[in-house]
Amino acid sequence: MIQRLLIANRGEIACRIMRTCARLGIETVAVYSDADSDLPHVRQADHAVHLGPAPARDSYLDIDKVIAAAQQSGADAIHPGYGFLSENPRFAEACEAAGIIFVGPQADAIRLMGDKAAARQHMARHQVPVLPGFDDEGADDAALKKAAGEVGFPLLIKAVAGGGGKGMRIVHAAAEFDEALHAARREARNAFADDRVLLERYLPRARHVEVQVFADTHGNAVHLFERDCSVQRRHQKVIEEAPAPGVDPALRERLGEAAVRAARSIQYRGAGTVEFLLAPDGEFFFMEMNTRLQVEHPVTELITGEDLVAWQLAVADGKPLPRSQSALQFRGHAMEVRLYAEDPAQQFMPSSGLLEVCHWPTLPGLRIDTGFVEGNRVSDHYDPMLAKVIVFGEDREQARRQLQRSLCAIHLGGIRHNTGFLVQVLNHPAFIAADLSTRFLEEHDELLNTAQQPDRHTLLTAAALLWRDLRADDAGRDPWQQLSGWQGLLPTRFHARLALDGEADSVMLEMTDNGHWQARIGDTPVNDTPAAMQWRSAPEGTRFRRGRLRNADSEREFSGRVEQGHLHLFAQGHSWCLTLDPAFESGTSSQRGAPFAAPMSGTVVALHVQAGAAVKAGDAVVTMEAMKMEHTLRAPAAGTVTELPFAAGDTVSEGTLLVQFEPEAVES
Repeated sequence: MIQRLLIANRGEIACRIMRTCARLGIETVAVYSDADSDLPHVRQADHAVHLGPAPARDSYLDIDKVIAAAQQSGADAIHPGYGFLSENPRFAEACEAAGIIFVGPQADAIRLMGDKAAARQHMARHQVPVLPGFDDEGADDAALKKAAGEVGFPLLIKAVAGGGGKGMRIVHAAAEFDEALHAARREARNAFADDRVLLERYLPRARHVEVQVFADTHGNAVHLFERDCSVQRRHQKVIEEAPAPGVDPALRERLGEAAVRAARSIQYRGAGTVEFLLAPDGEFFFMEMNTRLQVEHPVTELITGEDLVAWQLAVADGKPLPRSQSALQFRGHAMEVRLYAEDPAQQFMPSSGLLEVCHWPTLPGLRIDTGFVEGNRVSDHYDPMLAKVIVFGEDREQARRQLQRSLCAIHLGGIRHNTGFLVQVLNHPAFIAADLSTRFLEEHDELLNTAQQPDRHTLLTAAALLWRDLRADDAGRDPWQQLSGWQGLLPTRFHARLALDGEADSVMLEMTDNGHWQARIGDTPVNDTPAAMQWRSAPEGTRFRRGRLRNADSEREFSGRVEQGHLHLFAQGHSWCLTLDPAFESGTSSQRGAPFAAPMSGTVVALHVQAGAAVKAGDAVVTMEAMKMEHTLRAPAAGTVTELPFAAGDTVSEGTLLVQFEPEAVES
């Protein structure tokens, strides 16, 4: 029986595995890089081993270091989590060679399913339906371009060694193919050290439905029903739910049988996920098999009542599966969202920095898997996921409402995040109606419209009212000290200087006869009708204040907190960080938002032109990568690239000017 388990991963999945181990009486060993020394997974483990510098290739991806850490700590088994080495057959073989139990499938199965072309061919031979495509081994660019015309558009370029949406590009027309192919190859090479790709017919209105499978070494194989993961951005899942809406018992049985047949065909062992595209007519097609535990496994756990990590450990110990297919049932509905450090308003740009505020609520039916607490730093070296927020309901609508409520109770400050965006998706009529497809976010691009959020004047008014309330608390009970700007025989006033998004403003509050506040931003009154706001402390000693701002046009719930010279304001999952008493002579940040300013800290991965090159509007100029995501900066207009200060491989900070650009003169 496994006695001591090393978890070759970080963050929320490491913490989640540790919870099961604590229940089973198994000791745990954490590994960590320089960037992660203060994260919860390091503190929660029974033992911890330092792997090396922050870059994953020098720490979490270094097989020799991970094996040495297991030997040094006396671990008799390794759980790879997901990502990093979890689908690396050489790692599974290295564990076996060192006499360490690998909590995962056999290396041959990982290798076969990790090669998307070979996996397609294998499944086709075993009567698992696949999409039309082109998967010839080692095809060069010319052969791929020729095959693209035969497959037809739209099509999907997919990395052969891919996963997690890396190395994938949708191509709608032949004119787009060359650039998309080069980008997919480059991303695949950077992510997997393998730039081979295949082509598949793209189904614009398909759903992404996957089946959780398990197999043991005694010849048993089962499925634990299906999940819908259709809401995606950049081919990465955003919202997952189980069971899949609209899947009737007959279709569920067909999906489950196909998934189990796929697992049996490779003599699979352990946890796996067989992923399908589900067409509107009910036909489904094999996409890939993930040979590991999935990020979205908690929704399956909540509807079945099973602990899938405990199942993994049992199978790794050589035991039979805990339940047979006939004994497995599900009830209710579960939903999960992936909460990322990213900015939806800036094309989901990753964000990094200090979590000045981090509050995870406790609510009925809510489960939060996270590896971050307040005061941790979100690094730009790793995937930007902060947490998985999962809820259970008796039906889909109850789960959706509970998830929306839970997200609104999460408060994160200091970094950009997608919480408010997720709330908007959950409340969208198409999502409520379960009208889902993998193009959901493209079809409903209004979800990225920030007009639904409070305007700048409303935010500044709410922030000034909160700041006044907190200042009054600090001043104690003396009425002569409670008010800033108090003058005898004149209306009560409060003056604040605040900066939002780098732009500073003077905010004056003046109390009216009925006890409401008239706000003035600079010389401009905010509203003809004075605002009313009564702040109150949030429960459980969280140091937050909550209140409802009312004026003639709207009524909004806000909460807020002051931390380290910043006032953090929250509403409906969105957050804003305002600087208190900023230097007033400065109005805007220098480079942020410029066409060729680095949108985040990261690495330059490609220069598409040379200095002196003439470019047209929309031409790709430079591509950079951060948190495993690529972003290409394009020419805003016709002009000349006069200088490229950085080379591929250089690391740059957010706001750094990457390109000197001279726009073409416009004749008047």
